[in-house]
Amino acid sequence: MNCFVMRPVERAQLAMMLEVTAYPKPGNVDRCHDYPETRLEHFLASTIFARAAFEEAESGKGRIGEIIGHAVRDTSCHAGGNTHFGAFILLVPLLYGKDIPGAIAAVSKTDTSDAVAFYKAFALTSVKMNETDELDVNDPGAIAAIRDRDMTLLDIMQHSAANDMVAREWVTGFRLVRRGADLLKELGPGRQSVVDAFLTLLATEPDTFIIKKHGIDIARETMLRARDVLDGKLSIKQLDEDCIQRDINPGSTADIIIAAIYIALGEGWSWDS
Repeated sequence: MNCFVMRPVERAQLAMMLEVTAYPKPGNVDRCHDYPETRLEHFLASTIFARAAFEEAESGKGRIGEIIGHAVRDTSCHAGGNTHFGAFILLVPLLYGKDIPGAIAAVSKTDTSDAVAFYKAFALTSVKMNETDELDVNDPGAIAAIRDRDMTLLDIMQHSAANDMVAREWVTGFRLVRRGADLLKELGPGRQSVVDAFLTLLATEPDTFIIKKHGIDIARETMLRARDVLDGKLSIKQLDEDCIQRDINPGSTADIIIAAIYIALGEGWSWDS
């Protein structure tokens, strides 16, 4: 089949679309179920509205923190609230740096202006912070503290890494993104590979979005039940239904899978075979 060669921008948009439409991904919005206030259409709309920020990132110009802010601003124009903040934290440096090594180099060059812009973007979302975080976006003094300490955006991610697996990717060289991309290529083309890669990462370590919402015990329980699915002891449908009923949303794992799809697409993985 003849097809145009996708730019990184289109790969990023496609990655967002492929993640949200894969089914079933236990606890997350997908083609078969919505949240009460956030629907599949909201996620799909964000894949479109994010394009301008992605183009800015692909150009390699501007500041990473500001571009993440632009992505959040442009995708907050619907009633579904924040849909992809964590994904933008990963996709923007990957687009900016062209690949994982380039993204590692790019985040190492962030400065205090990036950190301030990021915190202003964070304040536009309803993302729940760890209750013990001293740099709370809801605290007017947080930005002043960032400036006083001369913290870069990489410093912010290092500060958050213990409690946030998306931030941790900046510190560990996009370790889980790399693993997810390799899994997709090993699993082969198509939608089922997205589901299987998601489940495998969910079984790897406790999802920090679950921790922030429900605590570490529920996150560990979800991780172990994902392992039960992989071991054939539990069906993925059962896990999905239980997560939905209990409002357990592995949102950080979903963000990492989006970035993994982006990388895998650039390395030859096929989504439509």
